[in-house]
Amino acid sequence: MKLFAKWRKSSAAAPKGDVPLVAEEAPVAAAVVQEEDPFGLNRKILVVDDNTVVLKAFELKLAALGFKVLTATDGSMAVSCARKETPDLIVLDINFPPDVGSSGLQWDGFNIMHWLGRFNEVADIPVIIITSGDPSKLRARALAAGAVAFFQKAD
Repeated sequence: MKLFAKWRKSSAAAPKGDVPLVAEEAPVAAAVVQEEDPFGLNRKILVVDDNTVVLKAFELKLAALGFKVLTATDGSMAVSCARKETPDLIVLDINFPPDVGSSGLQWDGFNIMHWLGRFNEVADIPVIIITSGDPSKLRARALAAGAVAFFQKAD
């Protein structure tokens, strides 16, 4: 498709007085027509955090990059969503208040990673830990539990 082609008159091929228009593609214009796919196209990320503001911020930023963003606010939702949707990556908070969740279990990021490891279909999904907790106490434990990265949230 030559939507952005440059048009010129061809004087060599046509007799005088009968000058057809010939399309000549410009290399720069072709690059404009073929937009690159968004980085996150066909990729899913599950974000697990009890803070809805954090979830929304991740959702807005990642969706803008083309990712399909899944969210969960507690451990049982996270495990269920991961098994159903099989995301390409999980961004996981460590700390959850005691009253979060309906399963009766006291969920935290470590328990969620442990439960994910029990199911073959999701055991190998990379997990990035995000937390506002003390990194000196949590980083080594998170990486030992199988996280691929650890980031501290700003207060």
